[in-house]
Amino acid sequence: MRIVVKVGTSTLAYPTGRLNIQRMERLCKTLSDLKNAGHEIILVSSGAIAMGFGKLNLSERPKDMPGKQASAAVGQCELMYVYDKLFTEYNHIVGQLLITAPDIADGGSRKANFHNTMDRLLELGALPVINENDTVATDEVGVENTIGENDSLSAIVAAAIGADLLILLSDIDGLYDSDPHRNPDARLIETVPVIDAHILSLAGDKGSALATGGMVTKLHAAQIATAAGCEMVIANGEKPEVLYDIVAGRRAGTRFLIPHS
Repeated sequence: MRIVVKVGTSTLAYPTGRLNIQRMERLCKTLSDLKNAGHEIILVSSGAIAMGFGKLNLSERPKDMPGKQASAAVGQCELMYVYDKLFTEYNHIVGQLLITAPDIADGGSRKANFHNTMDRLLELGALPVINENDTVATDEVGVENTIGENDSLSAIVAAAIGADLLILLSDIDGLYDSDPHRNPDARLIETVPVIDAHILSLAGDKGSALATGGMVTKLHAAQIATAAGCEMVIANGEKPEVLYDIVAGRRAGTRFLIPHS
């Protein structure tokens, strides 16, 4: 099975911006094990800006664009160093792809190049690690040049490469029928057959202070993925071993099904 796993900043880092070493080690171990089982794994990883401002000893995530870009430049080095080190321990090679919206836009030569690179990396047994090129792609540049957050990026990648499953690991258990922060009786929705107006209305506000997305972006990602014939699951990345249950089709988080035509 071809699986795209998107891991959010809140899963990888503490609120300080420093790396959550134990959790990241468990994530890489689980992904390596799934790869050993014969699955093709593509990782879309957030965390560059958070790790960058942590390493730069800044007190909080920068609010100005140059500050964010500088943090991303530093953080990407840190992020890939850690991924390379951890995956090497399990005899897997990683390859980094930093992309912008035109790289995966329909009808462009860049998309063909992206496909060719991805296909060859997977043929060679490498594990691609993808992120938007935050050092050059900004919201101010315009929508034609930026994706903006990794929920949508992971769905676009999943659709582009014909993935069978997209998994979004975040700091939430899945989609609830009401806001669990305000309603203690909120219930987790285990399966979503169709993303209709009611489902879209359940999206709340942005998630943690380190993140750039929220449930709105996750539901948008689900629309992109399922329309392309790829199931999607939102689950809590606190315990990366949940990936075993998700891949096996067992109950975990919220699973968005492919709509019937």
